[in-house]
Amino acid sequence: MNKEDYDLVILGAGPAGLQAAIHAARRKVSVLVLGKLPKSSIHNVHLENYCCIDGDAGADLLRQARTKAKESGAVFLQEDVTKVTSADGRFLVEAESNRSFKAKTLVLAMGISRNKLGLKGEKRLLGQGISYCVDCDAGFYKGESVAVIGCESAAISGALTMLFYADEVHLICEKLETADYLMEKMKESYIQVHEGRKVSEIVGENEVEGLMLDDGQRIDVKGVFIELGAKGATTLAANLGVALDTESMKYIQTNKKQETNVPGVYAAGDICGPPWQVAKAIGEGCVAGLEAAAYAKKL
Repeated sequence: MNKEDYDLVILGAGPAGLQAAIHAARRKVSVLVLGKLPKSSIHNVHLENYCCIDGDAGADLLRQARTKAKESGAVFLQEDVTKVTSADGRFLVEAESNRSFKAKTLVLAMGISRNKLGLKGEKRLLGQGISYCVDCDAGFYKGESVAVIGCESAAISGALTMLFYADEVHLICEKLETADYLMEKMKESYIQVHEGRKVSEIVGENEVEGLMLDDGQRIDVKGVFIELGAKGATTLAANLGVALDTESMKYIQTNKKQETNVPGVYAAGDICGPPWQVAKAIGEGCVAGLEAAAYAKKL
């Protein structure tokens, strides 16, 4: 097997993804985990309502789980995922360093995005020029001026994608933090970078007309894409045709085996909906890891 090929690729290094890695690797399938431990929602908290522990630091539990998964044979790469596609019965996962990996099966365990700007008008103008998904809405802004807000891989890859659609692309962030590959691609492009700046106001009544930056500069744009972290779970899932829950369209829909509607794709943790509890995430990760390993062995 090529070193870039795996039986299972797990997207996310939080409790759900780590538990899935432990169980799948112990079933003697090759496992790659993509994700950054500090991005987990429990990294900076102390857990007091999880069975058998008493106020343990989330960061310590994550590190212990990663050690167990490594001892079982799982491989870890601390990178964000920028794209996931499927072809010929396999899945192709692209990471921010421009490395790509083939997999027989996937476990989606990236958690949920809780990051919003929190500005006046942000909620009101959602769908009227504000979007949280470049891959979903880029086509609406052909020939227009747009802004992408964020500092990490999702924002930079989103801005690069918008170059195929928009006439003018602005990237607004406080401090760029991404892989060298994406940074070089951005520098070679005509993206207008406003580093060290924050958005102070979204301009527009019924639709987005522009942005005001904290230094008083106004940027006239028709579209604003807010990408304040890694690529969102629902964005990546949409590329695969994974169904969301019919009530809120925010969470990935699974059955009791943590299967999605796409064969070979499983999901676990917060992206499957509330409650936002470690106990739930670990239980679902266990099931997803076992089921994904069994699926890979049949191929």
